[in-house]
Amino acid sequence: MKDPKEDQEKSRRVVVQKSMELRRRGSRRRNQFSKGVDSQLVSKNLVFAARPGYGQLGTKCVVKANHFLADISASDLSHYTVKIIPEVRCRKTSKAIIAELVRVHKNTELGMRLPVYDGGRNLYTAAMLPFTYKDFTILLTQDDDSNGGATREREFKVVIKFAARVSMHQLRVLLSGKQVDTPQEALTVIDIVLRELAAQSYVSVGRFLYSPDFRKPQQLGGGLESWRGFYQSIRPTQMGLSLNIDMSSMAFIEPLPVIDFVAQILGKDVHSKPLSDADRVKIKKALRGVKVEVTHRGSFRRKYRISGLTSQPTRELNFPLDEKMNMKSVACKIVGGQRYTKGLNEKQITSLLKVSCQRPREQETDILQTIQENDYEYNPYAKEFGISVDSKLTSVDARVLPAPWLKYHDTGREKEYLPQVGQWNMMNKKVINGSTVRYWACINFSRSVQESTARGFCQQLVQMCQISGMEFSQDPVIPVYSAKPDLVKKALRYVHSASLDKLGGKELELLIAILPDNNGSLYGDLKRICETDLGLISQCCLTKHVFKINRQYLANVALKINVKMGGRNTVLLDALSWRIPLVSDIPTIIFGADVTHPESGEDSCPSIAAVVASQDWPEVTKYAGLVCAQPHREELIQDLFKCWKDPHHGVVYGGMIRELLLSFKKATGQKPLRIIFYRDGVSEGQFYQVLLYELDAIRKACASLEPSYQPPVTFVVVQKRHHTRLFSSNHDDRNSTDKSGNILPGTVVDSKICHPTEFDFYLCSHAGIQGTSRPAHYHVLWDENNFTADEIQSLTNNLCYTYARCTRSVSVVPPAYYAHLAAYRARFYMEPGVTEISKARGARSKDGSVRPLPALKEKVKNVMFYC
Repeated sequence: MKDPKEDQEKSRRVVVQKSMELRRRGSRRRNQFSKGVDSQLVSKNLVFAARPGYGQLGTKCVVKANHFLADISASDLSHYTVKIIPEVRCRKTSKAIIAELVRVHKNTELGMRLPVYDGGRNLYTAAMLPFTYKDFTILLTQDDDSNGGATREREFKVVIKFAARVSMHQLRVLLSGKQVDTPQEALTVIDIVLRELAAQSYVSVGRFLYSPDFRKPQQLGGGLESWRGFYQSIRPTQMGLSLNIDMSSMAFIEPLPVIDFVAQILGKDVHSKPLSDADRVKIKKALRGVKVEVTHRGSFRRKYRISGLTSQPTRELNFPLDEKMNMKSVACKIVGGQRYTKGLNEKQITSLLKVSCQRPREQETDILQTIQENDYEYNPYAKEFGISVDSKLTSVDARVLPAPWLKYHDTGREKEYLPQVGQWNMMNKKVINGSTVRYWACINFSRSVQESTARGFCQQLVQMCQISGMEFSQDPVIPVYSAKPDLVKKALRYVHSASLDKLGGKELELLIAILPDNNGSLYGDLKRICETDLGLISQCCLTKHVFKINRQYLANVALKINVKMGGRNTVLLDALSWRIPLVSDIPTIIFGADVTHPESGEDSCPSIAAVVASQDWPEVTKYAGLVCAQPHREELIQDLFKCWKDPHHGVVYGGMIRELLLSFKKATGQKPLRIIFYRDGVSEGQFYQVLLYELDAIRKACASLEPSYQPPVTFVVVQKRHHTRLFSSNHDDRNSTDKSGNILPGTVVDSKICHPTEFDFYLCSHAGIQGTSRPAHYHVLWDENNFTADEIQSLTNNLCYTYARCTRSVSVVPPAYYAHLAAYRARFYMEPGVTEISKARGARSKDGSVRPLPALKEKVKNVMFYC
């Protein structure tokens, strides 16, 4: 191997030359985003990066994808607007009205056409209707509460008006391989057509369809059950139109008497025991908005929606219903088929994952069964619109990229290592840069763990850290301190101050915390206090791991501790030998960014944005991170770049990008001459908006450092919440699958099921553990660095082997993964009381701005996402 110093010096000599070359290659695109340009002005000219060709690297293979080739023979479709008078807010009722209209008038006024309706204002036909404007009077039979359970007819006026032709031409142009805007309306119509029949017998949730008849519902606890269903979406791909079908499970409310549902929520008999205030709050939160039907009138069922919980101090539960009347819980039953939209507890999540987890062979079988049951060949709506769907999974050419060589410390027996099937261990290896822990302490919050047991566990953990290559003091600063979980703040402050006294004012470097297995808010409270108040780096360990000590567990914890304390576990051998294309040649910074939103039902809590960036070059292994709160459900990262006027200092610049660029320069002594930006969590409908806003912010952040400083940017969206699954072409071939039966780590697909013209690929970079592996979908939206397909695919796959918290390749490129962890962690920083106030006030300060997160202590700022 060449002397790295010699190569490094050679590389530095070509930095300026390479930088000038890159500036020329990317200048045309960057001109659109020069400082001060309004992003909205250039949106019409923005074109996503075109595919530069197909990858060739790796071992070729064939996989199957859950995509089914589809075709539409119609040349143009017709779009009509629908207005129902009186206005109907219930989608189900709207669809019933239009269904009745079609039943009565299909063979006459509708000219034998069979339209599809989206449940709102839009109706589509395969050909023109005999009119451009017409109103209909429709009688819909409904229940009548005023007549002892009899039915009555209700009259509606329906106005149908021609709106526009929906051309299929642009869709055909896109599918032919020409770069045009995606014709979203045409795809939406085809989606509506293919789901119209299934939606009549299934519960429709967005693009998902569920039914209790699909498979027997499984109880999740707390009055919930899981329903099985499927996802369905039409997509433009290189092979043509593709119908993507995937299996899904979702939580629904069990159709129980309300009193039984309440008993399950509280986990106790509510008939004989009085309800506490806390009980009533819990019940109110769980039942608000839930539909119930009155059962005290025999066969008649009148439906209401619960709006709250009456406050009378009575043992019986009374609910204010739709028509300002109170109803006792004993007279109510929950209406079936209601999706549970609030957050699940840990036990329910575990149960739902267990129900939905399927091995690849089972998943493939269920998908094929679903496509057969949907029977598109005989679907009257598909026939009407001339849509055909193949019944076979698509076979796709794929490649398995080679794993990268990893470099460990030269004092270990294994100095370099080539991972096998996405996994390895630390046996015979030492971390490449071991950190030092001189002053540490242990706090024990678990009642079942004796002090001697905690002490023994800590000693084994210390020993593992030492074996892994760290310098770690044998004994804690103070003896193991045991405390009650509800006194976490007091306990942490005591350990912190006692250690300060013992060390003569020196800071404690690491706190090991033993937590109960079920610890509620303890973990979040501990991290918030340590990281925003005391400035303590902490490592939490659950009781079950203390009692049953596993060497692999200890090795993984040692890896976490090493990076938290500033060390590095491993680096890519190619990075040290300056052989990573478009990274090793000039100083390159790799960003990861993500935004996490509040869970369903939390309608005012802020969203949390996080950005991390590599701080070492050429290794690109160590990262620093920043987090910020922003408006509820806002996907654009607001604090990437900030500019404000200070009365004393004039114009002041700030923001996360600028701060991380400065941090990189401080750490490496050089400013980045190339930016690679991995952006997680963006849906396809947000691509344009996110790219326009965030690329502009990156440009401005760079220019704020130096007016002429504009390093070329590659902007890649990372998606995990998609529904493409890849299966081995032969489940019995052990050479083409990992131990879990999934495709091999490193499998990449960039043809056939990918976008017709844009630069995207699917990469399964990890080995499966259980269930069916989900490949990550990478979409290169902007590329001024002119990556080839092989270069970006190989870089992304190789980075997945540098994740610091375990000895496995991970499913998402680490900078995006770290950003996700940072954003998730930051939610703990909002104190419980503050969170409740945030909900009430919309998480905003008096001036209307979002209340900022508490500042992180400098010591933990760059390691909090290692958890």
